[in-house]
Amino acid sequence: MADVRPSPSCNERKDNVVPDIILLHYTGMPEADVALERLCSAQSEVSTHYFVYEDGRIVQCVPEALRAWHAGSAAWAGETDINSRSIGIEVANPGHDHGYPDFARRQIAAVITLCRGIIARRGIGADRILAHSDVAPARKKDPGEKFPWRLLHESGVGLWVNPVRVSEEGRALRPGQSGEVVRLLQTKLADFGYPVPTDGKYDEMTLHVVTAFQRHFRPERIDGLADDSTRDTLGRLLAARDEMRRRVGIS
Repeated sequence: MADVRPSPSCNERKDNVVPDIILLHYTGMPEADVALERLCSAQSEVSTHYFVYEDGRIVQCVPEALRAWHAGSAAWAGETDINSRSIGIEVANPGHDHGYPDFARRQIAAVITLCRGIIARRGIGADRILAHSDVAPARKKDPGEKFPWRLLHESGVGLWVNPVRVSEEGRALRPGQSGEVVRLLQTKLADFGYPVPTDGKYDEMTLHVVTAFQRHFRPERIDGLADDSTRDTLGRLLAARDEMRRRVGIS
């Protein structure tokens, strides 16, 4: 750590839950120092475990044993207290509302090193390295489509498959549609962990979830429409997750 800046916005993890998610965010503010000040302010009532500057410096704000307040209203794999289940990492980046620049190489190198240490200590599975937008798809975009998830995976952090290329052929599922093909899509997204209904109706929440999936796993086109590329990439991802779990003996 380059520094420790304690944040008062934390408490005990509910029921002594052991964290099994790493949740990645961007700060979404023009200046990194101002973002860190907010994360350490009692008035803001938000916090993070770790903060990563553009130059790679890492600041710890909340001990891993405690529950930082970074996820907000969120859900994954049926769990709704994501703050209790996760370790939060804020990556300094102005975000979509302020130009959304590329993430710096030194910064991403620091994120990878930090995540690898947490994984080694906590035994967190590759499929539990998540984006804020994954667990709060109706509210959040971060860390966004420019975040180098493939590079993290190649460095031992997170789950990734090569996305199926976007094609103009075929028909995309879209809002307003309903039926078994929509239900199958929803069921597969829910199986991976996304908070999506499985009623066979392509509603607004399904649109948000498909958009979040594309932002993380198929960033070539982010439109919330479940085209062949999106559905095939999801199938590959589920197969890769199941194979990973089989290798480590998880059902």
